[in-house]
Amino acid sequence: MTSGPGRRCKPVHGFTLIEIMVVVAILGILAALVVPKIMGRPDEARIVAARQDIATIKQALNLYRLDNLRYPTTEQSLQALVEKPASGPIPDNWKAGGYLERLPKDPWGAPYQYLNPGVHGEVDIFSLGADSAAGGEGNDADIGSWQL
Repeated sequence: MTSGPGRRCKPVHGFTLIEIMVVVAILGILAALVVPKIMGRPDEARIVAARQDIATIKQALNLYRLDNLRYPTTEQSLQALVEKPASGPIPDNWKAGGYLERLPKDPWGAPYQYLNPGVHGEVDIFSLGADSAAGGEGNDADIGSWQL
């Protein structure tokens, strides 16, 4: 084979059906080993995100307390970090603009819970987990400020 004066073209080779089947089999084995390990990652990521949200809310609560000498009451809720409470005790030094731009929802779409006084500490901030019910294990377990 020549292409032009004095040049030789290399013959074109393709993959055989057996070579393609071997590659597909190897990819299948790799997928069988890797996919189960990756499938649990979204749940782990939600738990990490909830812990980070709770830590951020806790920092905002500490700033609120620093300015107002107390945490918001359970009735005032975490909403006191976004807008000035209208019911008592009214904070005297509430920061204009608030302590958070908005209240995040937990990774499962539910609001974070708040207790003052808390069961586990001075105040408790927590998510009820994937099942939105108290208690549970694994992804359904409560995630709270007392675990940070």
